[in-house]
Amino acid sequence: MAYMAAHGTKRARPAELLPGTVSVITTRMDYLSAATPTDWQAIELDRLRRPDEAIISLYARGRDYHKVLRNRLQHLSTRISAEFGALGYRVFTDSAPVLEAELAARAGLGWRGKHTLLLSREAGSMFFLGEIYVDVALPATDPVAGHCGSCTACIGICPTQAIVAPQQLDARRCISYLTIEHAGSIPLELRPLIGNRIYGCDDCQLICPWNKFAQRSALPDFDERAGLVGSKLATLFGWSEDEFLRHTEGSPIRRIGHERWLRNIAVALGNAVRAAPDQELTHALAARATHPSALVREHVAWALAGQATPMA
Repeated sequence: MAYMAAHGTKRARPAELLPGTVSVITTRMDYLSAATPTDWQAIELDRLRRPDEAIISLYARGRDYHKVLRNRLQHLSTRISAEFGALGYRVFTDSAPVLEAELAARAGLGWRGKHTLLLSREAGSMFFLGEIYVDVALPATDPVAGHCGSCTACIGICPTQAIVAPQQLDARRCISYLTIEHAGSIPLELRPLIGNRIYGCDDCQLICPWNKFAQRSALPDFDERAGLVGSKLATLFGWSEDEFLRHTEGSPIRRIGHERWLRNIAVALGNAVRAAPDQELTHALAARATHPSALVREHVAWALAGQATPMA
């Protein structure tokens, strides 16, 4: 994640990123779909016990949040300008070197949990953050106290032990980083730990007691898309690039591209055949063994090498 170092102090000094900035308005937007059941955490944890089912992080099952939140922040800024008068501003939605969680914590939206995410007593952690940098001085809000206590559930459940200490995350081991941000080969020692997660990882949030208070979104944008929930790994692995682009139109998933999509699923399929030999899974892998991408071929070969029984 070299971009974090490349932007230097701009991440911590808003006025360096946007000259003239005096205050930052931080916002929260909940993303659980309106139809989310009360026992959603248990349901999602149970999905992890079905090796042949593809798991996509909850936030990515609907529309790309960047577009939704940016549009709403822009609308809010326009309304503020109409009431306030001349106002210089710029909105950010995970789109620039902004320390979002830290700004939100300082603004009192919550506290930094031991998994480094922002936690709220009223909303858990299942929400997006956005900011409006403005050129006027606004009254500062006070931060809130932390309420994790002695709980270390998020640290204990992390599949790759990426949370190396309270509020310290080694992104190089994080499944969300590996399946979304990382462009190359996934380290061999971490592949078995990824399980059936093909885009992101929610484990530290699924286990968090505060997420029993997670709020549902009234926006249809975050309703789950057909094909992205409960689908079999073999089915998604069979998508052509055109099918991938069609199914992920307007989705945050599209940004990783078809090649990384296949890489991720190949790892998950390899873990599935290691858990329970299955001819359908091995045949699905074999169909991609000569894929034009060396990255895909490498991960397919690794997956096939781990099958417990020879293919028919």
